[in-house]
Amino acid sequence: MIPVSTIADKIKELKVKRNAVILAHNYQRGEVQDIADFAGDSLGLSQQAAKTKADIIVFCGVHFMAETASLLCPGKLVLLPDEHAGCPMANMITIKQLQIKKKEHPQAKVVCYVNSTAAVKAESDICCTSSNAVKIVSSIPKDEEILFIPDKSLGGYVASKLNRPMILWEGYCPTHHRILAEHIIKLKEEHPHARIVVHPECTSDVIALADHVASTTGIAKYCRENDAREFIIGTEIGILHRLKKENPEKSFYAITKLADCSNMKLITLEKVLWSLEDLVYQVKVPDTIAGKARTAIQRMLDLS
Repeated sequence: MIPVSTIADKIKELKVKRNAVILAHNYQRGEVQDIADFAGDSLGLSQQAAKTKADIIVFCGVHFMAETASLLCPGKLVLLPDEHAGCPMANMITIKQLQIKKKEHPQAKVVCYVNSTAAVKAESDICCTSSNAVKIVSSIPKDEEILFIPDKSLGGYVASKLNRPMILWEGYCPTHHRILAEHIIKLKEEHPHARIVVHPECTSDVIALADHVASTTGIAKYCRENDAREFIIGTEIGILHRLKKENPEKSFYAITKLADCSNMKLITLEKVLWSLEDLVYQVKVPDTIAGKARTAIQRMLDLS
């Protein structure tokens, strides 16, 4: 087995040679986050992709994220190190289903969580991420109907924050729905002084127990700036690597080890290296849907 340090050195060397940038989501393996030029949440990664000067973007995340990078950088080569890294939530909505729902609500504005395919984004009015969903929905006049897709948990959280009814799609993140309120209650008994910080993809009863609700970048910021020494974390467990790295003097507890997204963990250092060596796997959005999908994303970025 090749030492991790040797693989990392090879990646760094090849990255310079290829004029490539490596982007990694906060849920990736720790060693993949460490090799990245930028690690962050969906919004941060989208913004980094949009402004990069690199010729090649190696996206360590899942397929819809690489698609987003391709939409924002149509002239660049976007690589996903594992072609099987998909998203169950993104698969919970299809174009045909969305088109039927839009006919049922012809006046509704479609707000699309970025955890969706480019084809679904193309059928939407504007995109959002977990970090800006409240802001995006707030930008739409209150007298307009909103169809929020595909995450009912994030949509429900936004609706409760804004006291605004919305039509919610029945999609969800299986990883976040494995985080249960009973897990939190038990952990809180063991760590009574710990702050509870969760992601808005969690269920409403979990969110109700939280001291703070935020995207992964928001979670990192809260833990970094808060004076508490202990934190109970309710999101995919990959975030713990970043939290411990940035706050070595603080303690972090995953609400459940079951909050582990197998799709996010498909990418390894070896696959990042192979991706740069062989320029695989290329992600390109067809021109027939790219324009409309890009418009929905750009509207989000303009408001962010």
